[in-house]
Amino acid sequence: MPPDGAAEAIARLLVKLRLRDRVTEHEASVLRGAIDRIVDHPAGQVLVSEGAPLTFSILLIDGFVARFKDLAEGQRQITELHVAGDFVDLHGYLLKRLEHSICALTPVRIAIVPHAALTAITESEPHLTRMLWLSTQMDAAIQRERILSLGRRTAVARVAHVICELFHRLKIIGMVDGTSFALPITQVDLADATGLTPVHVNRMLGRLRNERLLTFRGGIAQIHDLAGLEERAEFDPAYLFMSAARR
Repeated sequence: MPPDGAAEAIARLLVKLRLRDRVTEHEASVLRGAIDRIVDHPAGQVLVSEGAPLTFSILLIDGFVARFKDLAEGQRQITELHVAGDFVDLHGYLLKRLEHSICALTPVRIAIVPHAALTAITESEPHLTRMLWLSTQMDAAIQRERILSLGRRTAVARVAHVICELFHRLKIIGMVDGTSFALPITQVDLADATGLTPVHVNRMLGRLRNERLLTFRGGIAQIHDLAGLEERAEFDPAYLFMSAARR
Protein backbone atom coordinates (compact mmCIF):
# COMPACT_ATOMS: atom_id res chain seq x y z
CA MET A 1 0.00 0.00 0.00
CA PRO A 2 1.37 3.48 -0.86
CA PRO A 3 2.44 5.56 2.15
CA ASP A 4 0.41 8.53 3.35
CA GLY A 5 1.14 11.49 1.10
CA ALA A 6 1.84 9.39 -2.02
CA ALA A 7 -0.83 11.21 -4.03
CA GLU A 8 0.71 14.57 -3.10
CA ALA A 9 4.15 13.17 -3.87
CA ILE A 10 3.38 12.49 -7.52
CA ALA A 11 1.04 15.44 -8.13
CA ARG A 12 3.65 17.80 -9.59
CA LEU A 13 5.34 14.99 -11.51
CA LEU A 14 1.97 14.23 -13.13
CA VAL A 15 1.53 17.88 -14.10
CA LYS A 16 4.85 17.78 -15.92
CA LEU A 17 4.20 14.47 -17.62
CA ARG A 18 0.66 15.41 -18.66
CA LEU A 19 1.95 18.65 -20.17
CA ARG A 20 3.80 16.49 -22.68
CA ASP A 21 1.56 13.42 -23.09
CA ARG A 22 -1.45 11.55 -21.72
CA VAL A 23 -1.04 9.79 -18.37
CA THR A 24 -3.94 7.57 -17.35
CA GLU A 25 -5.32 7.21 -13.85
CA HIS A 26 -4.05 3.63 -13.88
CA GLU A 27 -0.53 4.89 -14.61
CA ALA A 28 -0.87 7.48 -11.86
CA SER A 29 -1.88 4.70 -9.48
CA VAL A 30 1.19 2.70 -10.51
CA LEU A 31 3.41 5.70 -9.71
CA ARG A 32 1.78 6.11 -6.31
CA GLY A 33 2.28 2.43 -5.60
CA ALA A 34 5.97 2.63 -6.51
CA ILE A 35 6.71 4.93 -3.54
CA ASP A 36 8.17 3.14 -0.55
CA ARG A 37 8.33 6.05 1.90
CA ILE A 38 8.43 9.83 2.19
CA VAL A 39 11.31 11.53 4.00
CA ASP A 40 12.15 15.10 5.06
CA HIS A 41 15.73 16.42 4.98
CA PRO A 42 17.26 19.74 6.11
CA ALA A 43 19.09 22.17 3.85
CA GLY A 44 22.66 21.08 3.20
CA GLN A 45 21.93 17.36 3.51
CA VAL A 46 23.72 15.19 0.94
CA LEU A 47 21.03 12.91 -0.45
CA VAL A 48 23.26 10.83 -2.74
CA SER A 49 27.05 10.63 -2.50
CA GLU A 50 29.24 10.20 -5.55
CA GLY A 51 30.05 6.53 -6.12
CA ALA A 52 27.69 5.18 -3.44
CA PRO A 53 25.71 2.07 -4.46
CA LEU A 54 22.08 2.85 -5.21
CA THR A 55 18.98 0.73 -4.72
CA PHE A 56 16.37 3.50 -5.09
CA SER A 57 15.69 6.74 -6.92
CA ILE A 58 14.46 10.04 -5.47
CA LEU A 59 11.37 12.01 -6.47
CA LEU A 60 11.49 15.58 -5.17
CA ILE A 61 8.17 16.59 -3.62
CA ASP A 62 9.08 20.04 -2.28
CA GLY A 63 12.17 22.24 -2.09
CA PHE A 64 15.27 22.72 -4.25
CA VAL A 65 17.97 20.13 -4.90
CA ALA A 66 21.27 20.36 -6.77
CA ARG A 67 23.44 17.88 -8.61
CA PHE A 68 27.06 18.81 -8.13
CA LYS A 69 30.70 17.80 -8.35
CA ASP A 70 33.58 18.94 -6.14
CA LEU A 71 37.20 19.55 -7.00
CA ALA A 72 40.01 18.56 -4.64
CA GLU A 73 40.32 22.10 -3.26
CA GLY A 74 36.62 22.24 -2.45
CA GLN A 75 35.26 24.20 -5.41
CA ARG A 76 31.75 23.04 -6.22
CA GLN A 77 30.08 23.06 -9.62
CA ILE A 78 26.32 22.66 -9.66
CA THR A 79 25.36 20.91 -12.89
CA GLU A 80 21.60 21.08 -12.48
CA LEU A 81 19.00 22.57 -10.16
CA HIS A 82 15.95 20.43 -9.45
CA VAL A 83 12.47 21.63 -8.51
CA ALA A 84 9.40 19.92 -7.09
CA GLY A 85 8.13 17.10 -9.27
CA ASP A 86 11.56 16.14 -10.62
CA PHE A 87 12.98 12.64 -10.46
CA VAL A 88 16.44 13.82 -9.47
CA ASP A 89 18.35 10.58 -10.06
CA LEU A 90 16.17 8.37 -12.21
CA HIS A 91 19.25 7.55 -14.29
CA GLY A 92 20.71 5.93 -11.17
CA TYR A 93 18.26 3.07 -11.73
CA LEU A 94 20.42 1.77 -14.58
CA LEU A 95 23.80 3.12 -13.49
CA LYS A 96 23.48 1.83 -9.88
CA ARG A 97 25.80 4.64 -8.76
CA LEU A 98 26.35 8.26 -9.72
CA GLU A 99 29.54 10.00 -10.79
CA HIS A 100 28.29 13.12 -8.98
CA SER A 101 26.51 13.95 -5.72
CA ILE A 102 23.06 15.32 -4.92
CA CYS A 103 22.30 17.68 -2.05
CA ALA A 104 19.38 19.63 -0.64
CA LEU A 105 19.79 23.38 -1.12
CA THR A 106 16.71 24.04 1.02
CA PRO A 107 14.66 21.90 3.39
CA VAL A 108 13.19 19.21 1.15
CA ARG A 109 10.61 16.45 1.14
CA ILE A 110 11.42 13.48 -1.05
CA ALA A 111 9.76 10.22 -2.06
CA ILE A 112 11.87 7.06 -2.15
CA VAL A 113 11.17 4.80 -5.14
CA PRO A 114 12.97 1.42 -4.94
CA HIS A 115 14.67 0.22 -8.10
CA ALA A 116 12.70 -3.01 -7.79
CA ALA A 117 9.52 -0.96 -8.27
CA LEU A 118 11.01 0.74 -11.33
CA THR A 119 11.89 -2.68 -12.75
CA ALA A 120 8.27 -3.74 -12.33
CA ILE A 121 7.14 -0.60 -14.18
CA THR A 122 9.51 -1.25 -17.09
CA GLU A 123 8.24 -4.83 -17.37
CA SER A 124 4.51 -4.08 -17.26
CA GLU A 125 3.93 -0.42 -18.24
CA PRO A 126 5.62 0.40 -21.57
CA HIS A 127 4.00 3.80 -22.03
CA LEU A 128 4.76 4.91 -18.47
CA THR A 129 8.33 3.66 -18.95
CA ARG A 130 8.66 5.90 -22.01
CA MET A 131 7.36 8.85 -20.00
CA LEU A 132 9.95 8.25 -17.27
CA TRP A 133 12.59 7.94 -19.97
CA LEU A 134 11.39 11.33 -21.20
CA SER A 135 12.21 12.74 -17.76
CA THR A 136 15.84 11.70 -18.13
CA GLN A 137 15.96 13.24 -21.62
CA MET A 138 14.65 16.50 -20.17
CA ASP A 139 17.47 16.45 -17.64
CA ALA A 140 19.97 15.96 -20.46
CA ALA A 141 18.51 18.88 -22.44
CA ILE A 142 18.75 21.16 -19.40
CA GLN A 143 22.33 20.13 -18.76
CA ARG A 144 23.32 20.77 -22.39
CA GLU A 145 21.91 24.28 -22.07
CA ARG A 146 23.90 24.71 -18.84
CA ILE A 147 27.08 23.69 -20.66
CA LEU A 148 26.39 26.35 -23.28
CA SER A 149 25.96 28.96 -20.55
CA LEU A 150 29.16 28.01 -18.77
CA GLY A 151 31.17 27.91 -21.97
CA ARG A 152 29.85 30.80 -24.02
CA ARG A 153 27.37 33.11 -22.27
CA THR A 154 28.48 36.26 -20.50
CA ALA A 155 28.29 36.41 -16.73
CA VAL A 156 25.14 38.53 -16.70
CA ALA A 157 23.50 36.26 -19.29
CA ARG A 158 24.31 33.17 -17.22
CA VAL A 159 22.55 34.58 -14.18
CA ALA A 160 19.60 35.82 -16.22
CA HIS A 161 19.30 32.45 -17.96
CA VAL A 162 19.09 30.47 -14.72
CA ILE A 163 16.33 32.76 -13.46
CA CYS A 164 14.40 32.50 -16.73
CA GLU A 165 14.66 28.71 -16.72
CA LEU A 166 13.50 28.37 -13.13
CA PHE A 167 10.61 30.75 -13.78
CA HIS A 168 9.31 28.58 -16.63
CA ARG A 169 9.90 25.28 -14.83
CA LEU A 170 8.16 26.50 -11.68
CA LYS A 171 5.31 28.08 -13.65
CA ILE A 172 4.45 24.64 -15.05
CA ILE A 173 3.76 23.35 -11.55
CA GLY A 174 1.97 26.45 -10.32
CA MET A 175 4.76 27.83 -8.15
CA VAL A 176 4.96 31.37 -9.53
CA ASP A 177 2.90 34.39 -8.59
CA GLY A 178 2.62 36.60 -11.62
CA THR A 179 6.29 37.06 -12.50
CA SER A 180 7.74 36.38 -9.06
CA PHE A 181 8.62 33.13 -7.33
CA ALA A 182 10.26 31.84 -4.19
CA LEU A 183 13.92 30.97 -4.70
CA PRO A 184 15.31 30.40 -1.20
CA ILE A 185 18.87 29.61 -2.28
CA THR A 186 21.99 31.63 -1.54
CA GLN A 187 24.15 33.68 -3.87
CA VAL A 188 26.85 31.06 -3.23
CA ASP A 189 24.49 28.42 -4.67
CA LEU A 190 23.77 30.67 -7.64
CA ALA A 191 27.50 31.21 -8.11
CA ASP A 192 28.14 27.47 -8.10
CA ALA A 193 25.39 27.01 -10.71
CA THR A 194 26.81 29.68 -13.02
CA GLY A 195 30.56 29.12 -12.63
CA LEU A 196 31.05 32.56 -11.07
CA THR A 197 32.16 33.86 -7.69
CA PRO A 198 29.54 35.04 -5.19
CA VAL A 199 30.90 38.58 -5.56
CA HIS A 200 30.49 38.41 -9.34
CA VAL A 201 26.95 37.04 -8.99
CA ASN A 202 26.10 39.92 -6.66
CA ARG A 203 27.36 42.40 -9.25
CA MET A 204 25.39 40.73 -12.04
CA LEU A 205 22.22 40.77 -9.94
CA GLY A 206 22.87 44.44 -9.30
CA ARG A 207 23.22 45.05 -13.03
CA LEU A 208 19.94 43.27 -13.76
CA ARG A 209 18.27 45.26 -11.00
CA ASN A 210 19.63 48.55 -12.39
CA GLU A 211 18.34 47.57 -15.84
CA ARG A 212 14.91 47.07 -14.23
CA LEU A 213 14.78 43.45 -15.31
CA LEU A 214 15.05 41.50 -12.04
CA THR A 215 15.22 41.88 -8.29
CA PHE A 216 16.47 38.94 -6.20
CA ARG A 217 16.15 39.63 -2.50
CA GLY A 218 15.07 37.73 0.59
CA GLY A 219 14.65 34.46 -1.27
CA ILE A 220 12.23 35.97 -3.81
CA ALA A 221 13.00 36.44 -7.50
CA GLN A 222 10.86 39.27 -8.89
CA ILE A 223 11.02 39.60 -12.67
CA HIS A 224 10.08 43.13 -13.74
CA ASP A 225 10.40 42.60 -17.50
CA LEU A 226 10.24 38.96 -18.58
CA ALA A 227 10.75 39.65 -22.29
CA GLY A 228 13.70 41.90 -21.50
CA LEU A 229 15.25 39.37 -19.14
CA GLU A 230 14.86 36.60 -21.73
CA GLU A 231 16.48 38.82 -24.36
CA ARG A 232 19.36 39.59 -21.97
CA ALA A 233 19.85 35.85 -21.41
CA GLU A 234 19.28 34.81 -25.03
CA PHE A 235 16.73 32.46 -23.49
CA ASP A 236 14.69 30.19 -25.74
CA PRO A 237 12.39 27.85 -23.77
CA ALA A 238 12.28 25.31 -26.63
CA TYR A 239 14.75 23.04 -24.79
CA LEU A 240 12.19 22.60 -22.00
CA PHE A 241 9.75 20.93 -24.44
CA MET A 242 6.67 22.52 -22.87
CA SER A 243 4.20 21.06 -25.37
CA ALA A 244 2.41 17.76 -25.85
CA ALA A 245 3.71 14.99 -28.10
CA ARG A 246 2.26 11.48 -28.08
CA ARG A 247 4.77 8.80 -27.05
